[in-house]
Amino acid sequence: MSGPEFSRLVPLARIGAAPFRQEIAATPAECAALAKRFGLLTLDRLGAEVSLLRRAGDTILLQARFEAVFAQECVVSLEPVTGTAAESFVLCYGPAEAEPTDDDDPDAPAFELLTGDAIDIGEAVAQEFSLALPPFPRDPDAVIEAEPQPADNELFAALARLAKPAQPG
Repeated sequence: MSGPEFSRLVPLARIGAAPFRQEIAATPAECAALAKRFGLLTLDRLGAEVSLLRRAGDTILLQARFEAVFAQECVVSLEPVTGTAAESFVLCYGPAEAEPTDDDDPDAPAFELLTGDAIDIGEAVAQEFSLALPPFPRDPDAVIEAEPQPADNELFAALARLAKPAQPG
């Protein structure tokens, strides 16, 4: 594939003093491609509301809220596990010289280097969605069958039998 599966480019020239707002939704083909990229069984829906705001120092603040419906493979039973995600995130885009140099503000949004003349809000949403996916999806009804463990006295008896030299017969 030549580019991101869910690309929605917003030219920097469209971002002025007033916030630029856009709703985006992945098409069925984009959902299928994103499901493959993220190892999902299905991605039924991915949509977001995105806002871009020009700030001082040639930086642009991206604020977004996304919702998704998907299915993953259960790590125990390998059966499909349906899931949903609904999260908000904030990113700050800017030139290299605008990147924060100290970590004094832990609440500051993540910084993304601004390259080119557009911001791909679709790819930003896709990346944040991937971070929201459960790393070990599990069906709540899935059970791991445990092997029955011998009682301690059985273990010691077995060890005692192994310790005895074989009787010539």
